[in-house]
Amino acid sequence: MNTKNPSASNLKRLTQRELNEIVALHKKFTMGQRGGMRAIMKFVDISGLSLSGVDLSQADFTGSDFTDTDLSNGNFLGCCFFACDLSNANLENANFKRADFRGAYVAGANLKGADLDSADLREGKIMERGDDGSIQNRARQVTDRNDNNMWSAVFTGAKMTETNLSGVKAISADFSDADMTGVTLNEANLSEVNFKGANLTDADLTGSDLTNADLQDTVMKGTILKSVEMDGAIVDGIMDDDPIVRTLEERGDNIEDLIKEHEAWITSAGKSGQQMNLSEVDLRPIKKLSEYSLTAIKAQKANFTDMELEGISLQSATLDDSSFRDCRMKKSDLRGSSLKNTNFNRADLSESKMGALRFDSPDGSGVRLQRTNLSGSALRYTDLTGVDLRDSILMGCDLTGAKLKDCDLRKADLTGAILDKTDLSSARTDGAILD
Repeated sequence: MNTKNPSASNLKRLTQRELNEIVALHKKFTMGQRGGMRAIMKFVDISGLSLSGVDLSQADFTGSDFTDTDLSNGNFLGCCFFACDLSNANLENANFKRADFRGAYVAGANLKGADLDSADLREGKIMERGDDGSIQNRARQVTDRNDNNMWSAVFTGAKMTETNLSGVKAISADFSDADMTGVTLNEANLSEVNFKGANLTDADLTGSDLTNADLQDTVMKGTILKSVEMDGAIVDGIMDDDPIVRTLEERGDNIEDLIKEHEAWITSAGKSGQQMNLSEVDLRPIKKLSEYSLTAIKAQKANFTDMELEGISLQSATLDDSSFRDCRMKKSDLRGSSLKNTNFNRADLSESKMGALRFDSPDGSGVRLQRTNLSGSALRYTDLTGVDLRDSILMGCDLTGAKLKDCDLRKADLTGAILDKTDLSSARTDGAILD
């Protein structure tokens, strides 16, 4: 669940006013004015504060806590973020050229449009001299990630669309489950990098070193891999321009005819028409799919990856083993559907209806629940803000880094669910099974 970094209690907490004063002094420093002072904020807690639009180029933030901090549109040229915690921070459109992110933890952060040209994303560790004069590892005071001496730079689940990462040194960095659509990664050192589950659609990796990189289950549609070194890379399960599933056109069908047959099947309670079956179909070529009523369809092992599906109606549907990775599905209706082992990583499902459907029993004795079943599904870094999940089945789901703020989980079953760094603030959990 979402908990404050335990290390924060060891860090000096700054107020927004104190932070603003440091920014003002740094501005004088960069302009060569009297009384100016370079911003050196090592091992401080500025979580949740704002540095939006400021110029703090060449500042030193070593070991500091930036959780949920707003750095959007700022200038952080050559700054040191060594071993910092930037989880869920807003870094959109900021300048981080030649910045030092060694050992930084940037999980779930928004780096859309950010410039990290020639940034250092390698492993790092912090050592300090103890009271007895010996050199000691300061890991436990800075981060709760692990007890290892070396920490990789972690960008897992980060939103990095159209980010410039040209020339970065990112040996052993972790970009698993990150949305890296359209990133520029020219001439980058990406050896032993973890890209597992990342979206690299339209990314340009020209001239980069991907030796021994983990590319399992990545989306690489339109990815440019010119002059790339990939010796020893793991490439199992890559989704590229040649998906295993077929399109409707390749199957000899068109969506309009299938919709007509399906609507007849619905209105006649199955006496005429035919239930629409989109199983093992690549649906990405279909534009405006959300405009169709898809109640009670069957679409197992279907591919909806990266589609615009806001407001889509998918009640009582069978969608097991399908992929909705990176889909925009805000205000969708998935009530009563079977979504077992489905991939919703990084999808936006905010304000959607995913609770149980309620039917009056034929004998009038009560109400029958048709529960939404998400058992075993992947919802890593998924936005479920404000979603109605009452009475739903979430057994064994991976909700790592997911946002469930203001979510309704009353009587939901989360037995065995992974809730690592999951935001459950203001969520209603009355009667929920939280194992």
